Amino acid sequence: MAHHRLIQLFEDHFGSPPTGVQELAPDGSQRRYVRLLGSGGATAVGAVGPDREENRAFLSYSRSFRAAGLRVPEVYGADEDAGVWVIEDLGDKTLFNELAETRSQDGGRFPSSMIPVYERVLEELPRLQVVGGRVADFSVAYPRSSFDRQSMLWDLNYFKYHFLKLAHIPFSEARLERDYGRLVRFLLKAEILHFMYRDFQSRNVMLRSDGPWFIDYQGGRKGALQYDVASLLYDAKATIPDDVREHLLNHYLSALAEHVPVAPDRFRELYRGYVLIRTMQAMGAYGYRGFFERKPHFLESVPFAARNLAGLLEDGLPLEVPELGTVFQRIVEAWSEGAIEDGDRTGLTVRVWSFSFRGGYPRDEEGHGGGFVFDCRAIPNPGRQAEYADRTGRDTAVARFIEGLPETESFWRNAQGMVDAQIQEYRRRGFTSLSVSFGCTGGQHRSVYFAERLARHLTGTHPGLDVRLEHREASSWPQAEA
Repeated sequence: MAHHRLIQLFEDHFGSPPTGVQELAPDGSQRRYVRLLGSGGATAVGAVGPDREENRAFLSYSRSFRAAGLRVPEVYGADEDAGVWVIEDLGDKTLFNELAETRSQDGGRFPSSMIPVYERVLEELPRLQVVGGRVADFSVAYPRSSFDRQSMLWDLNYFKYHFLKLAHIPFSEARLERDYGRLVRFLLKAEILHFMYRDFQSRNVMLRSDGPWFIDYQGGRKGALQYDVASLLYDAKATIPDDVREHLLNHYLSALAEHVPVAPDRFRELYRGYVLIRTMQAMGAYGYRGFFERKPHFLESVPFAARNLAGLLEDGLPLEVPELGTVFQRIVEAWSEGAIEDGDRTGLTVRVWSFSFRGGYPRDEEGHGGGFVFDCRAIPNPGRQAEYADRTGRDTAVARFIEGLPETESFWRNAQGMVDAQIQEYRRRGFTSLSVSFGCTGGQHRSVYFAERLARHLTGTHPGLDVRLEHREASSWPQAEA
């Protein structure tokens, strides 16, 4: 039913039904996304969301923000009863992916070329917060209309029950609750007047030629300005150096001053408290997804968050919260060694191959031979169709054909999950090499598609990984593709 309604909404907007549907990688939520492809280059993103109230908030904010000229996707059509909507396609390039790819080409350091990109994002953030706060209908905010005392305590308890307890970090319940009360009173000194994005992090910023655009703000509500800039600058896997953070915070404050009066010293004082609660909320999410839902790649962010906590402890916490300080120190001692220092991100190399079974398995001459070989021959072969015979899995038309097959996403999710889990374990144990190979009949279509897709996924989700892609049969491809 949902799939049919997405197609109908696309046709209602563009005048003809889509010619192809591509499953998009899931995020941490229960929502599902597809890319709908139409004739003449028409494209849109379709979504299926199981939470009616969350859907209502997203659609309401999107329409209000778009009408106010903010950089969010246009809603092409929606069926709230069915829990589906179709929106503008903002592409595939996120701020996170751009940072990871640029960083891998710059020896693992935070690239200076990314500073202007972050500056541009932080110039747009005040517009979203201030103008968005004026036009948003906060009566639809979910689960609360503002980031108030109750919301703060929910986040703090999320950290306690889904990270501290599941990670077996010892603490005193009574002393921790006292510190929670102190922290909440401190945070409530900030003005709760503007739109608080709630999850303003690098994966929710899309980059296009005309600048940044924003997605996934359905958890937004009325709140303090400090929260969102803390979310971005302390985004765990981004590992932004302290001097760059300071520069970017100054840039944000300058941009903010064009919209509302700003007292920089007061803003900074409260900002440090919001860094704490945002870090704790994020760690609760990592614990819930990683320990409880058994999605191990979420736990890869914990060492980076622990390094952030180490820096906060070194600078001194913004208020007296002794039990929290003890808990943070225990997290640092237990987890921070798993983080990769800036400039030291070459520990694990993953070699990704495509190949033809006719020539046998690829030989891993540089590593220890550990890894996976995935057989793609259960996927229907595009090469059997004349229009694709002289193309490869790197060709957009071939990729669309493969992504339109019902077998593809199940195969991809299983392969991706196994590789992600292995990478986490290899990094934990200090291994330096992993080989992942995709084979098919000719080494030209299916294996190439999955090898390319895995290489993109690894580059975008595992900072510091050295990903090396090789198509063994490339010399036998048609000349235009070799």
